[in-house]
Amino acid sequence: MKLLTSILFHLLQGFVLSLLVLPLFAQESDILEKRIHLPKSKGSIYQLLNLITDRTDYLFIYDSKVVNNEQKGKISKGNYTTRDAILRITGNNKLGMRIIGRHILLYIPSDTLKYVRAKPIQPDSVSNIIIEGTVHDRLNEDIIPFASINVRNTSIGTITNQNGAFRIKLPDSLRNETIHISHVGYQPVDLHVELLNGNNTQIYLDPRVVSIQEIVISLDNPLNIIKGMLEQISENYPDQPSYYTSFYREGIEHKNKFVSLSEAVFKIYKTEYNHPSAADQVKLLKMRRIVDEAVTDTIILKMKSGINASLMLDLVKNIPDFLLLDGMAKYNYTQTDLTVIEDRLAHVISFEQDKGLDAPLYRGELFIDANNKALLRVNFEINPAHIKKAADMLIVKKSRFYELEPQSVRYTVSYKQLNGKYYVNHIRGDLDFKVKRKKHLFGSSQLHTWFEMVTCKIDTEQVTRFTKNEILPTRTVFAETNFSYDENFWGDFNTIIPEEKLNEAITRISSKIEETGY
Repeated sequence: MKLLTSILFHLLQGFVLSLLVLPLFAQESDILEKRIHLPKSKGSIYQLLNLITDRTDYLFIYDSKVVNNEQKGKISKGNYTTRDAILRITGNNKLGMRIIGRHILLYIPSDTLKYVRAKPIQPDSVSNIIIEGTVHDRLNEDIIPFASINVRNTSIGTITNQNGAFRIKLPDSLRNETIHISHVGYQPVDLHVELLNGNNTQIYLDPRVVSIQEIVISLDNPLNIIKGMLEQISENYPDQPSYYTSFYREGIEHKNKFVSLSEAVFKIYKTEYNHPSAADQVKLLKMRRIVDEAVTDTIILKMKSGINASLMLDLVKNIPDFLLLDGMAKYNYTQTDLTVIEDRLAHVISFEQDKGLDAPLYRGELFIDANNKALLRVNFEINPAHIKKAADMLIVKKSRFYELEPQSVRYTVSYKQLNGKYYVNHIRGDLDFKVKRKKHLFGSSQLHTWFEMVTCKIDTEQVTRFTKNEILPTRTVFAETNFSYDENFWGDFNTIIPEEKLNEAITRISSKIEETGY
């Protein structure tokens, strides 16, 4: 509790189409000319294409501008070749089709591509590959936020945003590599870079069902599982320092309207896990800030140390009370589920504070690898039943004119594996407040502040501490950091693309980007 109380106390102040050529022409011909029987059906293009998937075991991949999932279609009962069924369902006789692995790629042939390209090729596209898309649940088409997008055999990666969207830029040297997409509870998929290059692709993951045999074998006392995780920290996490290249952002929304957004690229000196007391360091590489200058309301808060909170939320290094042996007496633990992460079985352990305690403690879920005991993910929040008592922890300096009442405080922490060791992958915090003007009986508004950091690249060679002049103070108000805005620079880093309403706000107030030296 002491550790996370410290985090919270410092948190706020005041408040393509490129095609892969493979020698599989016989297979391509066999699948596309295979005759299948389809029933009379109506529905979305997505639903109708799934009928073909059910009969061929081949999945579809396409640019959302080429095939509209939501468009309604129909097909009559009958026997069709796979190719003919696709053309009838989509209603587009100009579609090209290629078989790549277990996927059917739908595309516009190059002779017509120039008429549908949404935007011109950027100057740097000769040496870089742009991959973007959205990740969905195959059964219900729901978007999947915070799915991991990683390049096999490298430390490069990103995550999907809360709308399931992602964008990643790769050097041309990785053209022959594979993109690995995964999320808790889903079967991960591997897609060749060439399959995704230049497309805005809709990617679908299949839910992974845990077998009865796996459940029986893996049942254990939840406290024993947590103790095993703690005992294996030295085996599962790096014993040498490393560099993270990380994308960070923090924002404020008031009355459901976007107010400010600060984004940055950091280089982080991450100390080894067998010396948890050694401090991590942060070096600012680039930054940009977007502020709605029309908002002058004094209740708008400034996040004091979202950067420091992001570092402190490495829960394996800065172990919170709900993972400490001498703090577990405050909590009740239950093994509530088994799921899969990266195709590995994981225990899901739920915890909540003892009902006899009325302090603002925590509740949440731990995801622990059933085999090597690594902590893979933690979702937790301040107990909603006692969150009002946490106001003094969350608000350092209160406004003279407004009262702020915390409504919810939620955190997500995840780790990813590289060369047999686990590193921080993604950290996010969301804090919601009710705001009311003092001495007014009626009227209140909602204030949402948040921060997140994702690891885009990990380096383990020639890692040394930063000099004093390079270090960015992590406890200060990041939104007040001086910086030089470099418009061209931002295309060179993989960022978490904003949610839809943030995209709208950025367009609306892009002219107000502040450009000050640092």
